[in-house]
Amino acid sequence: MPRFAANLTMLFTEEPFIDRFEAASKAGFKAVEFLFPYAHTAQQVRNAALEAGVQIVLHNLPAGDWDAGERGIACLPERVGEFREGVAKAIDYATALGVAQLNCLAGKAPAGADPATLRATLVDNLRFAAARLGAHGIKLLIEPINTFDIPGFYLHGTAQALAIIDEVGSDNLFLQYDIYHMQRMEGELAATMQKHLPRIAHIQLADNPGRNEPGTGEINYAFLFEHLDCIGYSGHIGCEYKPRTTTTAGLGWLTGL
Repeated sequence: MPRFAANLTMLFTEEPFIDRFEAASKAGFKAVEFLFPYAHTAQQVRNAALEAGVQIVLHNLPAGDWDAGERGIACLPERVGEFREGVAKAIDYATALGVAQLNCLAGKAPAGADPATLRATLVDNLRFAAARLGAHGIKLLIEPINTFDIPGFYLHGTAQALAIIDEVGSDNLFLQYDIYHMQRMEGELAATMQKHLPRIAHIQLADNPGRNEPGTGEINYAFLFEHLDCIGYSGHIGCEYKPRTTTTAGLGWLTGL
């Protein structure tokens, strides 16, 4: 059976962030992930996880001004200094929290920007981050995101992400495969995950349409979970969905596994 991680940014939002660790534990989760820990001290987050008895398996590098609509800065040439400072900050948190992998959000391509410059900036930043994280035993991940939900997001397909990984040339750069985003952009979920399994370090889920819990849309999650077991996926699957009602009411899909 797959191992699921509660995404505390999407689930248990009825609770303050620090209280969501305990809520996830009470719901039966042994692991959690979230977008960012940086609004709290590393010690506060660590204490909440330890008290709840849950493992933190993933969070993101700093991604610019989220509240203003930024969704990453790694492809932006004028933000390289800020990106590198964010890498150092993320390593400090990940080390304190025992997090073994960090995700890098590429960001949105500005209108009229030169595609070659954006790609070169992203590649250089990923080389830098992969080396710095690798020195601390932390994996670096990149995630393609659909351009319906985030118009202009630079990294939006599996093939594109893998080509960038190849260009970076690091053995410490992996793919974060989000089933919901890739269903919207390209489909072929089972075949893609099987083909590229050695390069996938983390998987996330939500159903489509609506980005709600499994069983509310068109994706056959019972099949996909069995498929992931059959092909030998051993990582966590992050539950990055928006419950239709409350988090607890939406967890019924787990009982049938």
